[in-house]
Amino acid sequence: MSPQPIAIPQKSPRVVAASISPPTQTLHDRLRHRESLATIGAIRQPKVLHPVDNENLRLLLLENISQEAVSYLRAQGFTVDHYTKALSEDELVEKIPQYHAVGIRSKTRITERVIKAASKLLVIGCFCIGTNQVDLATAANAGIPVFNSPFSNSRSVAELVIAEIIALSRQLFQRSFELREGIWNKQSKSCWEVRGKTLGIVGYGHIGSQLSVLAEALGMRVIFFDVINMMPLGSARQVETLQALLAEADFVTLHVPELPETVNMISKTELEQMKEGSYLINNARGRVVDIPALIDALRSKHLAGAALDVFPAEPASNGAPFDDSLNSWSSTLRSLPNVILSPHIGGSTEEAQRMIGEEVSQALARYLNYGSTVGAVNFPEVDLRAITAEQGDHVRVCHVHNNQPGVLRQVNDILSPYNVEKQYSDSKGDVAYLLADIADVSPVDVNKLRDQISQTRANILTRLLA
Repeated sequence: MSPQPIAIPQKSPRVVAASISPPTQTLHDRLRHRESLATIGAIRQPKVLHPVDNENLRLLLLENISQEAVSYLRAQGFTVDHYTKALSEDELVEKIPQYHAVGIRSKTRITERVIKAASKLLVIGCFCIGTNQVDLATAANAGIPVFNSPFSNSRSVAELVIAEIIALSRQLFQRSFELREGIWNKQSKSCWEVRGKTLGIVGYGHIGSQLSVLAEALGMRVIFFDVINMMPLGSARQVETLQALLAEADFVTLHVPELPETVNMISKTELEQMKEGSYLINNARGRVVDIPALIDALRSKHLAGAALDVFPAEPASNGAPFDDSLNSWSSTLRSLPNVILSPHIGGSTEEAQRMIGEEVSQALARYLNYGSTVGAVNFPEVDLRAITAEQGDHVRVCHVHNNQPGVLRQVNDILSPYNVEKQYSDSKGDVAYLLADIADVSPVDVNKLRDQISQTRANILTRLLA
């Protein structure tokens, strides 16, 4: 069915309100605030763009995403529905057709079935580091960029690992549990200082490198393994193989994404290669460790302890049971001594959630308002400088298309009667993305432009912003 004629809404300039800095802000915050006030009016403000079909954009945020993100997106003029829990695939299929954007954390899964049901969906925001819970290829082929926050919670996760290292080496969790049960059990046997011990980091990215610095500050030796050559921080040393790291480290901590090659990367063989009396820590993804094999290594005393913050299957909401109906080995794992289990809280600090909320909500707003895909994980990264309020009537064309020869010539033929002020295109795999700013386009021509570009043979999705 062909699109209906549209009318460009008359927009009034957005009012920027300056708030007074609260006395609890730091000196640096107050200085930055003063500098920002001094520059208001000195820099030409970007024009606020909107979809020319004037349909109110609705956003669905799940899994208790920070209220700062909710407030920011509502301040942008979007309608935001906020839920504290994850939704199942069936629930998403029923609910998502009415939304233009969805924000999730790690529990909600955006599958091919969900994407096919999302007839209005324009963008997906993962308010976390990982994106393996989203079918990235299907999203890209549907013209839907996916954004995440690759490093905002890195410090929080690194600090949790430090806490787990110390707690394991002192059997702190076990002694605390015993005392809560009314048992006084003061002992020093098999309790160690972490100073002088060797920490082996698998994956030396944002988290692993920060952890490296913190561990050295405690007097630990740091070695790491990564599939690419990385510049060590401090006195850390890269080893050539995972096996070399496992044989040398007193503590092994995992910081890798879930990929086909990382599923069960720590299994029976790797656990046997670890030093006797060493410890395993996993704050990465639940499927990178073979849990039944880990249970065997702990029962045999080959490993002295473990800390797990992630699991192959996790409850969808707080209060839900973590039992054998979810993972068949849950009760056995819970019964083992000196094993720290936590409910995927690596990035669950006020600071991390605030920064993640800011980063991903701003990325969603930039794409919906301006078409920018900088930072997208599955999509060509394209951006244009902002249209200023002084530039008058301009239209921004956002054209997602199959990466085929001749598409740009076809689109440029359609745009040739107009003044194309700026244009940028890029591709990633089978998907390409074009942004173009067109000057002095009449409302009638807007309808014609959208129809003509949408009907090109390679079109996936075409939006016009004005």
